[in-house]
Amino acid sequence: MTNHWIDFKNADVILVMGSNPAENHPISMKWIMKAKEQRGAKLIVVDPRFTRTASKADIYAPMRSGADIAFLGGMIKYIIDHNLHFKEYVTNYTNAAYLVNPDFKGPGELNGIFSGYDEKARNYDKKTWSFQMDENGLPKKDMTLKNPACVFQLMRKHYSRYTLDKV
Repeated sequence: MTNHWIDFKNADVILVMGSNPAENHPISMKWIMKAKEQRGAKLIVVDPRFTRTASKADIYAPMRSGADIAFLGGMIKYIIDHNLHFKEYVTNYTNAAYLVNPDFKGPGELNGIFSGYDEKARNYDKKTWSFQMDENGLPKKDMTLKNPACVFQLMRKHYSRYTLDKV
């Protein structure tokens, strides 16, 4: 987190995952509660433990310890599938529009590994992970986020396996 705790008071939704601010960061919890009381913010707590923070949650999602990556993958898929991302931000302030080398392959295509894996050396040659560059040496972009080689579409493809039933 790069902002101040007080910024929580401006939130509409707060996701707390694997943490217990009510016990460990009471100042942050003060601002989380202000957001709930003053703005009607929703507090979602994802944690295997039912904590004091979880007791204040609008949604408490208990999960098995170690399942956090699958849970987040499912959330990413749901957000993309239902077009719930902030497109202007994603397009202009992340690398989602950047075009990746067409030789890049993800784990869904290569039985669980990314392209460039050298089994003998047990490491990756990341050449295929590079961005396509224009004549000025800047990454090429697809501001529509529809090109199959753009980071956004590669992410969509990667997380397509994270169905709600599977997660």
